[in-house]
Amino acid sequence: MPNITLPDGSQKQFDDNVTGFELAESIGPGLAKAALALEVNGEQQDLSVPITADADVKILTAKDEGGLDVMRHTLAAQVLAKAIKELYPSAKLAIGPTIEHGFYYDVDFEEAISSDELETIEAKMREILARNEEIQREDWSIEEAKALFSKRGENYKVDIIERSDNSDTISLYRHGKSDD
Repeated sequence: MPNITLPDGSQKQFDDNVTGFELAESIGPGLAKAALALEVNGEQQDLSVPITADADVKILTAKDEGGLDVMRHTLAAQVLAKAIKELYPSAKLAIGPTIEHGFYYDVDFEEAISSDELETIEAKMREILARNEEIQREDWSIEEAKALFSKRGENYKVDIIERSDNSDTISLYRHGKSDD
């Protein structure tokens, strides 16, 4: 029975483990819609991860610095990557971290693209967002993740995983339906 303490000092008790999304929903539908992630005892956590013990919890939205970071990485960068792969299937994705005022994504195109093509990419991103596909965070073993990206020919992703500090698992994001 987790006892959740919110930033205003109020508390919510649950009879069973509760996800961040369920917590936000219990407060109100507007918050559930705006919620992007949580801070659980000061550690950022995905909305789908269960809270299993008493905790201090802050629900992050795009109005919070941490929520904005999640939106840039988990939504914007993932949608950009999907748009690029749909428009340029042979492009190789590298890394898409957030930075102070946004994010970037390193991409290796077979042929250089021009700034004129940015409007096409942006339009594809809007189309993808209109599909309202779920973006789901998953923990994969290092070996399974390397095998997935090797199968897809994403050699930069394999290299990044091999050089990461993660010893057992790595977080991957599934956007919509996938063939893996």
